[in-house]
Amino acid sequence: MHKRLLAMVLDSYIGLFLAYISCERGLAKNTLLAYERDLSLFVKSVKEMGNLSESRVIAFLAELKAQGRACSSNCRTLMAVKSFCQFLVKEGYISHNPTALLERMHLKQPLPDVLSLDEVRSLLGSIAGFTVLEKRDRAIFELLYATGIRVSELCALNVHDVDEQVVRVMGKGNKERLVPVAKRALEAVDKYLASHERVFQKPSPLFVSKSGKRIDRSTVWRQLKYYVERLGIDKTISPHTLRHSFATHLLDNGADLRVIQEFLGHEHIGTTDRYTHLSRGHLTKAFYTYHPREK
Repeated sequence: MHKRLLAMVLDSYIGLFLAYISCERGLAKNTLLAYERDLSLFVKSVKEMGNLSESRVIAFLAELKAQGRACSSNCRTLMAVKSFCQFLVKEGYISHNPTALLERMHLKQPLPDVLSLDEVRSLLGSIAGFTVLEKRDRAIFELLYATGIRVSELCALNVHDVDEQVVRVMGKGNKERLVPVAKRALEAVDKYLASHERVFQKPSPLFVSKSGKRIDRSTVWRQLKYYVERLGIDKTISPHTLRHSFATHLLDNGADLRVIQEFLGHEHIGTTDRYTHLSRGHLTKAFYTYHPREK
């Protein structure tokens, strides 16, 4: 078969693979797009089916590293390539998995910045709430901190996903969870909705832009950056910072790690465990409380 045709065949398998993992694993749209970009680079490097070998995969990863790409991007690419090759074997397109002996890269994630309780109070208190826009922003950041949900999950919320006690969240892999929400956040949401002149039909986006469309992550990030800079907080802050702060403050006040895992929607406890590195005060308190020689 002509080399160009072989490359086209290999490239066509990407679409089949993406359709497969979309159904089987329910990955988010952004993750699927990232996988598609990674695999397109991989196919360009491999060029044809006959080149699918362990040495070719290693050479491809070396090429990416030489380009100075972020370690996190290379880790994701390796995961995409491994999953792709497993799919090709499972469907009978190839007989041997060239990535079978390649271990996943272990990414040492930097610890995120966390807001102190006083900084959270200052941030939320600085949003006056006189205009519809301010009421919306106050409700957004109160809800992010009160629930620890991801900004993508917040943007996807509809009006009827919030009731008097919990928020119904659609998380990663289309897994639904119910997250308790603080009274103060619910009051902020109620004030925002009461000031907004629109008809709430099912499904109706909870938070909308000035044009009336569902709010997006970049708008939430931009608004948060505006309030943080106005306060002069000298930390690297994003909407995810409020999620980290939520988890850390719960841990500091004695919440069980498994409970925090449920709130955050983490599939593995190891992902939640990183917050123990942020919460030194909690660990010290636990030591002096429970160690038999320190009681």
